[in-house]
Amino acid sequence: MSAGSSSEAPAAAGHAASAAGAGAAPGRAGPDPSAIVRLSTAYWDSQVLLTANRLRVFDALAAGPRSADEVAATLQLDARSTRLFLRACAGLGLLELEGERFRNAPAAAAFLVSTSPGHMGNVIRYSDQLYGAWGQLEQSLRAGRPALPAETYLGDDPARTRAFVVAMHERALGIARALVSVLDLSGRRALLDVGGGPGTYSVLLTERFPGLRSEVLELPGVAAVARELVAAAGAAERVSLRDGDYHTADFGQGKDVVLMSGMFHRESAADCRSLVERAVACLEPGGLLVVSDVFTDPGGALPTFAAMFGLNMMLTAPAGGVHADADVQGWMRECGLVDIRTAALPPPMPHRVVTGRKR
Repeated sequence: MSAGSSSEAPAAAGHAASAAGAGAAPGRAGPDPSAIVRLSTAYWDSQVLLTANRLRVFDALAAGPRSADEVAATLQLDARSTRLFLRACAGLGLLELEGERFRNAPAAAAFLVSTSPGHMGNVIRYSDQLYGAWGQLEQSLRAGRPALPAETYLGDDPARTRAFVVAMHERALGIARALVSVLDLSGRRALLDVGGGPGTYSVLLTERFPGLRSEVLELPGVAAVARELVAAAGAAERVSLRDGDYHTADFGQGKDVVLMSGMFHRESAADCRSLVERAVACLEPGGLLVVSDVFTDPGGALPTFAAMFGLNMMLTAPAGGVHADADVQGWMRECGLVDIRTAALPPPMPHRVVTGRKR
């Protein structure tokens, strides 16, 4: 890289602006290239966040403002490089700068300090682990295979599986609280949580609705970690774990709620349709099927996050992608459900919930 490389981004912007202006009619501005240039360097921002979280920069500042030299000494980093890095964090709004001292911004203090009740560091760390997979996007597009084999984080690698389950637990805490606010399970007794991951949804739902008991069906490697999390939440009497692959495991009978949350983005349309059919078969008359996930509008391009999430799943699961909530409604109708409804979880959650009742 040449000594002049630090001016690459402004130079690119200037070149793009010149090119855009060259194609415009006199007196009329051409298309604005700013968004394209911004996208070309968007990974700069994400890598700063991922690296700061990995290095525990926010923990180093949890007790109050510190200089770059102090942070560098605590984290065993180069002082000059750390100063540049912390300034970038401040520029992104992660830190605040007071003279020569840095402190956590309010959002960083709330969500990125490991001792905070709202800690999301494991969720961010999971995104960090996916960074390499996104670098192989072209290869996955050519080969039609995920860059990161799902087995590595669903049981084959115990350490990575644990990190994945804990990250999903932190992520699910916020989603489950929002889900509880839009679901009324009053009077229902038996919940089957299919592919329930860390069991977080079941813990919060059984807490919110007295008398409700849940069985979580999960892969053995994931279920082993989930049992620890359920026990730590004091919910072992309300929530049980059953080892099994939901693709082949028996769903049983006599359930009056089936929850399928965060599953459909791992499955093909045909498999999603089959899962709905099997869920309906295990429900009692009047039973409720609840499907929660990141869904798109018809057409699949919007919301933007949902479309991007589909790519992320393509990179990490053999049949990974994203579906439209309208498709889920259609599968429910085909399987005989009635009172089919869709609700969006409150912002900033990107999830939608589709529910249907068995006659």
